[in-house]
Amino acid sequence: MATGRCQCGDIRYEARGAPVHSALCHCADCRRSAGAPMVGWALFAQAEVTISGQPVRYQSSEDATRHFCGRCGTGLFYTNPAIFPDMIDIQTGTLDDQSLFPPMAHIQYAEAAPWMESAHDLLKFDRFPAG
Repeated sequence: MATGRCQCGDIRYEARGAPVHSALCHCADCRRSAGAPMVGWALFAQAEVTISGQPVRYQSSEDATRHFCGRCGTGLFYTNPAIFPDMIDIQTGTLDDQSLFPPMAHIQYAEAAPWMESAHDLLKFDRFPAG
């Protein structure tokens, strides 16, 4: 069973079984919602996910609803009955164990930030260097 939570801990969840997929999304809606160049998602049947606490919901497009913590603002879930009926996407950055569902693919890559291809060549630090 996978578990996760928002930053402040007001919203917690458990997901049973394996996700249908795990992916990194580059769409403009995800980027704006997260304030990040991409968002990791793991898609589960809603019946396999138990949520403790009451996420705030924001309808970000006609069919898409984003669920987040109203206290700390952490993005947690995405539902879209038009493309994922009876399913819920979980932001993988909120998982307690980050190794559980490595991404299988990039989605909406046509909308990726123009510098994404060269990002893999950037320097890598354990911690941001002081300086």
